[in-house]
Amino acid sequence: MAHDQLQYTVDLLDELVAFPTISADSNLDLINFAAEKLETSGAKVRVSPDETDTKANLFATLGPETDGGIVLSGHSDVVPVEGQDWTSDPFQLRHSDGKLFGRGTCDMKGFIAASLAMVQRYATLPLTRPVHFAFTHDEETGCLGARSLVEELRGIGMKPSACIIGEPTLMRIIEGHKGCSEYTVEFSGLAGHGSIPDAGVSAVEYAVRYVNHLMSLRPELISRCPENSPFEPPYTTLQVGRITGGIAHNVIADKCSVDWEMRPVRVSDADFVKSRVRQHVEQDLLPAMRAVHPAADIVTHVVGEIAGLEKMPESEAVKLVSELTGANTTDFVCFGTEAGLFQQIGIPAVVCGPGSIEQAHKPDEFVELDQLDQCLAMLDRLSSKLV
Repeated sequence: MAHDQLQYTVDLLDELVAFPTISADSNLDLINFAAEKLETSGAKVRVSPDETDTKANLFATLGPETDGGIVLSGHSDVVPVEGQDWTSDPFQLRHSDGKLFGRGTCDMKGFIAASLAMVQRYATLPLTRPVHFAFTHDEETGCLGARSLVEELRGIGMKPSACIIGEPTLMRIIEGHKGCSEYTVEFSGLAGHGSIPDAGVSAVEYAVRYVNHLMSLRPELISRCPENSPFEPPYTTLQVGRITGGIAHNVIADKCSVDWEMRPVRVSDADFVKSRVRQHVEQDLLPAMRAVHPAADIVTHVVGEIAGLEKMPESEAVKLVSELTGANTTDFVCFGTEAGLFQQIGIPAVVCGPGSIEQAHKPDEFVELDQLDQCLAMLDRLSSKLV
C-alpha cells in the first residue's frame, strides 16, 4: 500500500519542478515557497541570501533548538535543459507508467518534496530532538550554497548528530564518495596574423599543451590507486569538459579557456595533480609565452573544490539510516555531493535518496513513484527518533 503522503508529495513535486531553478538563475521563488510551508507548520526558518540577493539557502528547525538533531538536506538548483531533446516541457511534471518526468525530479527535488510532505506530521509530534531542513543553492556549480551554509552552522554552534543528503541513490545507503574539484584556466597570449605564427603567442596552442600535460598525469594517478579502493573506477580521474578560444583560421588566438575537473579518491592525489600542473605552468609554459610577449598570462579560477565523503568507522548517520531503511549494506559512489562539507564541520553525513543518478542531468529525467514511496517510508520512520 502506498504511503498516505504520496499524493501530497507528488503535488509538491509538481510545484517544485515548475520553478526553473537552473543554477544560472534565481532560486528565490522555490526557497520562499518552502519557507512558507515550513513556517505554517511552526518551524523556525532562516533564509540566507547570497551576495547577489538573487539566491538563498534555507535552514529551518522543528522542535527544540538543541544539539543532536537530524538534518534533511537537498539542493534546490538544477542543470540546464538547453540542447536536450525533451519529450515534454521539462518544467511541467508529466506522469507516465509510474514515473514522474521533469527537470530535477530525481536530482533532487523529489527528496525535497518528500521532506516537505512530512513537515506537518513532524509538527504534531512531541519533539524532544530537532529535525532540520537544509535547502541550498548552486550545488551544481561547486556546492557554493552548502559551503556558506556549513560556515553559518559552524558560526552559530549548531551541532546536529546526523545529516541525510537526499541525492538519488535508489534509496541505497552511500557512506563514501570521491571529491570533486572544478577549474577554469584562462590563457592570455598575443594576437597576430596566422602567416607569422612566431610573432604572436597562441593562447589556444598553449592551452593544448596544458591539456596534454594534464592528460599525461592519468597513468600516474592509476598507479597511485589505493589498495582496496571501493570506487569505480578506483583511482582519481581527470576530465576536460570544454576548450574555448580563437576567432578564425588565420588569426593567432590571444584568448583561450579550459574547463576541467578532477575527482580525487584522496587529498594527496589532488595535491599531486595541482603541484604538477603548477610546476608545468611556472617552469615551462609561462617562460615560453613571456619570451615573446611579457604580458602573457595563465590564470586558474577555482570553480569549486568539494571534499569527498570519507567512510567513518562509527557513523551515527549510517547507523540511523540503516535502522530507518532496514538495509544492512552500504555502498560508495563516484559522483560528488554536499555530504563531505557537513562531515568537515563534524556532522556525520550519509547519502540516501529517491531516484537513480542514471537519470540525473539527462533529457526526460524522471523519478519513479515507488522510489518516492520508499523515501516517505524512511522519513516516516524517522518520527520515532525525534520523540
